[in-house]
Amino acid sequence: MNIDKDILLAWGGKLKKFRKDEFIFMEGDKPRYYHQVVEGSVKLFNTNDNAGKEFTQGMFTAGQSFGEPPLMIEEEYPSTASALCESLIMLVPRESFIRILHEYPDLHFRFTAVLATRIYNKSITFREVMSNSPQTRILGFLKSYKKKMKSENAQVIIPFTRQEIANFTGLRVETVIRTLHKMCDEKLVEIREHKLYY
Repeated sequence: MNIDKDILLAWGGKLKKFRKDEFIFMEGDKPRYYHQVVEGSVKLFNTNDNAGKEFTQGMFTAGQSFGEPPLMIEEEYPSTASALCESLIMLVPRESFIRILHEYPDLHFRFTAVLATRIYNKSITFREVMSNSPQTRILGFLKSYKKKMKSENAQVIIPFTRQEIANFTGLRVETVIRTLHKMCDEKLVEIREHKLYY
């Protein structure tokens, strides 16, 4: 969700810089702020300490917010957020954010639509991750990315590394590489100069 920066500042928002790989919040932390990316990008993820495996929940760029569900219900964060590059994040205290939603019904409605879209997308992702087929998982991820970019009919470059695709799909990077080559042979994707197109 993108709320006008001036509104957020007027209601007590503060801008904070985060270095690359710096944690914004950790799994288990109690939410205190609404977070909106002003510059840079943020990754929301879970890790499996035993296996050292990472599962990416989402990536957020300028104009997008993240971490709202636990904030709204005052539950601990179920995942960790870190800056993918040097990033500027707007932090608005929870109480102020709740008052903004009461004061601006149009923002409240947009916020509800954003949450509904995320719930819907999580359900789709969960269905695909439950599939035993690596190709189904990868295709689901690629389709979701194209839809988010509003380029469902045109071929787009996929800006993620094979490791990042593995993190999004819950697969091993070797499986992603092998499956993408097979998908390329089947003309489902294109790989040109090590770049992936879908």
